[in-house]
Amino acid sequence: MRRHLGLIVVCGSCAFLGGLSAETLLSHSGNVSAQPSGPPLPPLPTGTDAEKAAPTPERFQAIIKQLSPSVVAVDAVKPPEPGSTKREPLEESGSGVIVKLPGASGVVVVTNYHVVGAAVPSKVYVTLSDGRIVQPARTWTDPESDIALLNIDDDTLPAAPLADSDRVRRGQWVLAFGSPFGLNQTVTHGIISATNRGQISLGSTIRIKEFLQTDAAINPGSSGGPLVDLDGRVVGINTAIASKSGSNSGVSFSIPANMVKRIAAQLIEKGVVTRGYLGVQLASALEPAEALRLGLNRVSGALVEIVHSGTPAAAAGLRVGDVILQIEDVTVRDENHLINVVCALPPGQRVRLTVWRERKAQVVDVTVGEYGSQKTRAAKP
Repeated sequence: MRRHLGLIVVCGSCAFLGGLSAETLLSHSGNVSAQPSGPPLPPLPTGTDAEKAAPTPERFQAIIKQLSPSVVAVDAVKPPEPGSTKREPLEESGSGVIVKLPGASGVVVVTNYHVVGAAVPSKVYVTLSDGRIVQPARTWTDPESDIALLNIDDDTLPAAPLADSDRVRRGQWVLAFGSPFGLNQTVTHGIISATNRGQISLGSTIRIKEFLQTDAAINPGSSGGPLVDLDGRVVGINTAIASKSGSNSGVSFSIPANMVKRIAAQLIEKGVVTRGYLGVQLASALEPAEALRLGLNRVSGALVEIVHSGTPAAAAGLRVGDVILQIEDVTVRDENHLINVVCALPPGQRVRLTVWRERKAQVVDVTVGEYGSQKTRAAKP
């Protein structure tokens, strides 16, 4: 039987000794690109490309030399979480990477929301590769994607290039940079184990998950550090691990760079991320036995468990027991995929759903609503 992976360690470490893990997001908006920094890497051998070439120590060393100046350690003093019994501020540590983003002056450090939380900029400390400590002029955060942007008014800092993560393939070599257990400027290597990995449970505020999975070693304190390809481009932001022990077990997850770009565009432009919604609760998985019982011959789609009243789904006539197979021409892989696609749609857009109902496919038109409990924010000192 298929089950969600539930062995995700949401690492958090006090006294600035390291923090790791949480999730990701998808949202509509224009593309954002980072500007490359430093000299170009040496070309790959003739007739090969970065995905197929066998890496050499010299190439690893070239990537490390280029990227290390853009990798930072991030410490934050966060206020207690709402509803928490703890009254004392929480000290958290993680990693980050410097990039340049359209619409933001200076540079931006990309890290995880669970590293900085709701900390005000004056309580966030960024340690550069040369040991200097700087603080952000402002922060943009989005808990549902576990992304935080720290804006630093210094455009002389070295920025790393963001890759097109849609081009990432399984088996591709990658390097993971970070500060595991407070050990700054640590580098590990591995391959991309899987893409579009969403069937995992992190038990936090994060709703949208389309992780890159890697076997590169990631440990507490690596949160927010970059996952880098053999061309020295950031393909993801290291975020979560699956582990029974709390340390690396070869199953780690990173937010894709393209997701970071989309969210960053909205955060910088508007200060919030706008998301679409339907108003249904979906089953955590469509099990093979249930699929066959419903007359489906494959495990694909999102099973509706609850239709909330007064929502776009209710107005469109969606029913409990419907299996949503397609949204427009996009085939729905599972419930997490559907959530991501719907969240990326602009509120007010009318879309066509293909649903499996009473052992046959039917079409339902629905007008996308706007997700109401936006938790993004822009903070100033």
